Amino acid sequence: MLLNLLPLFSTAFFYLLYYLISTFKFDVQIDASAIFYDFLLQLLISYILFALSKRAWIFLVIQALVMGILYVGNAVKISFFGGPIMPDDVFALRSLLLILEGWRFFAAAIPLAAIASLVLFNFTMRHWSAYLAILTAILLGITLTYKPVMILNPLDKRMGYSVWDQRSNYLLRGATFYSLQESARYFATVDKPPDTDDAQMAAENLLSAAPTPKPTAGSKPFTPRNVHIVLLESFWDPNELKNAHYKQNPLAPEFRKLWKNAGYSHALDPVFGGYTANSEFEVLCGFPVMKDTVKFERQLLNDVPCLPHLLADKGYRTVISHPNVPVFWNRVNAYRHMGFQTYWSIQDFVLDDMNREFLSDASLYRQVMEKISGSLDTKQPILDYIVTYFGHWNYPLSESRPGKISSRSKVEEVSSYANTIYYKSRELMGFLDQLRQRDPDGIIVAFGDHLPFLGENFAGYVDSGVLTANRSEFTPAMFKFYVSTPMIIIDGKNGPVKVGNIPLYQVPKLLLKLLNYNEPSIMDYVTTPPDMRVRPLPGLHFDLLKDGKVDVCKEPPYSEACQKSARWLQDVSVVSNDLFIGRQFTRPKHVAEEQIEAVPAEAAQPPAKVIVPE
Repeated sequence: MLLNLLPLFSTAFFYLLYYLISTFKFDVQIDASAIFYDFLLQLLISYILFALSKRAWIFLVIQALVMGILYVGNAVKISFFGGPIMPDDVFALRSLLLILEGWRFFAAAIPLAAIASLVLFNFTMRHWSAYLAILTAILLGITLTYKPVMILNPLDKRMGYSVWDQRSNYLLRGATFYSLQESARYFATVDKPPDTDDAQMAAENLLSAAPTPKPTAGSKPFTPRNVHIVLLESFWDPNELKNAHYKQNPLAPEFRKLWKNAGYSHALDPVFGGYTANSEFEVLCGFPVMKDTVKFERQLLNDVPCLPHLLADKGYRTVISHPNVPVFWNRVNAYRHMGFQTYWSIQDFVLDDMNREFLSDASLYRQVMEKISGSLDTKQPILDYIVTYFGHWNYPLSESRPGKISSRSKVEEVSSYANTIYYKSRELMGFLDQLRQRDPDGIIVAFGDHLPFLGENFAGYVDSGVLTANRSEFTPAMFKFYVSTPMIIIDGKNGPVKVGNIPLYQVPKLLLKLLNYNEPSIMDYVTTPPDMRVRPLPGLHFDLLKDGKVDVCKEPPYSEACQKSARWLQDVSVVSNDLFIGRQFTRPKHVAEEQIEAVPAEAAQPPAKVIVPE
């Protein structure tokens, strides 16, 4: 009898322990009103687990690990990224384990391996309660998967739901209830391919709403020029932290001069602190990421005429360089679907200048120049896309890169990040100088993929008053700040282009314009409504209006501008799903494709789409 009370006492103990850790270590405190129901649901899960366990002590170990992931794991993610663990994070787990090194890898992998092993080892069906437990678990799983609205609708009605403020959703429900509710929402709202009528209607809405281009006397023909895109990991201007009081400017003076000539332009990125692949998707495919998911993982299933595909059809050599493991964020498949012909990953580079596990930018740039020099010499047009690796948290440096910058801030990352930028900006300028001399007509794009992580709960930013610790308290200006990174676009001999604050998904269309590409493309669908630029984020979006005002669109009732941009985003979402996961009813016809279709079926050969090492 006393043994049957073990789950009650163990659940109470672990709940209290993890609640205190979450509150005092990570400043993530579940609301008192949520504790009772959250505890009851966790208690039910504990009794199911207990009924299927042979040994009580193993049950306790499993329970400690599971509840630790739920309550401490969520607190860690909230303190790092501002939001709790989402169902899509399960699919990102493999990539997380690939990037972790040393003790961090084991800290993440051991609990997961231990849970799986212990559950299998401790599993039993010897008692009637085990059959009841397994029946309950199966019924819950079936309902969650096939009839999620039966769970979701009552919970939303009872507890409410904020589409844009996941941190508050978590705090007002507790880890267990939140996980159940968001799992049901995941299955209820999963993206589905649209039918032909919906896709065509959305496409017509987008094309008809786009401003009519002004007629010009004889449009210029397509002019193939090399395109170099450099994605800079966590690249940002630390001088925005006024209370850091850096004694030396972290940014290279040459970079600041070039950036000034570009009008201090900024990219408006889709992510903060991580998920680099979403910034990649936008800058290569020209469509916005709107959800808290990694687009490369499960939302890029088709071969799509993204920028690499379009340029490959024009005779370009399309190459990607990233000194990381090739399967990270499903990049091998994603790059192939986008039209890259060659992918140079970690095994294709000499790891001769390392900052812990990260290849330095200087070495990466030097080796890329060596690899593309043949194309530059033979004048073969090339799309040269580089994703830097150095710059990841926790911003390690090598002995050859001693610290140069110090700060009064108590947040460790404020100083370590500034030293990282000191070297990143200088190594970038060395590369740009060399590239502009070697390829004076080439188009160059360099931008930061997201703001850096500077301490738990935005601590480094909070110290300077540029962000608050809780995203729900952000002002409109803070939302814009939250996703703004330096961007430089150089139009060959014409020099830097002043693009202002540009959503990253609008860059491919701009590059095609610089190349005088006048054919229809999927980028035509994402011309934003007149007099505004739209930046969607998970659960909300904001409009950057012509007068400089930032209009944040969270939940209806919307302002007039938000109504217009919300309708536009809905149509963009439909076309995006059609192109990337659907049957591509809205895919424009290109010259290369039309020529292929004109060849007799028995003689037609598919265009090369296979990424190969060199």
